[in-house]
Amino acid sequence: MNDVSASGAVQASGHGRVDKPWGYELHWAITDRYLGKILHVRAGFALSLQYHVQKDETILVLSGAIDLVLDSEDGELETHRLTPGMSARIRPGRRHRMIGVEDSDVCEVSSPEIDDLVRLDDRYGREGTTAP
Repeated sequence: MNDVSASGAVQASGHGRVDKPWGYELHWAITDRYLGKILHVRAGFALSLQYHVQKDETILVLSGAIDLVLDSEDGELETHRLTPGMSARIRPGRRHRMIGVEDSDVCEVSSPEIDDLVRLDDRYGREGTTAP
């Protein structure tokens, strides 16, 4: 996590870029209470269809456009087109996937369960789960 030193300089630890088949993640805030990431999703690429057991997250589209596939209250997958300034909350247990309509940057802020991921479908062969 970043800490501001006595001199006012920002110090980085635990941050960085994580390359993914669909783009990359920039981890900019990691604490014991929350996690902040920027997701860069390339046009035509998709994250896994997944859900989280505990992790609660909110996304905000910064640039581009994505299709957010998300469980409705009835448990049916619905697709929502999100463009800059639009946001969505993804509660634990709800299936979801992001698909890049355009090259897009998405800010994600979540509870800190970084490894809480149950992958249901993946275009890139990353089947399985890493849920605790």
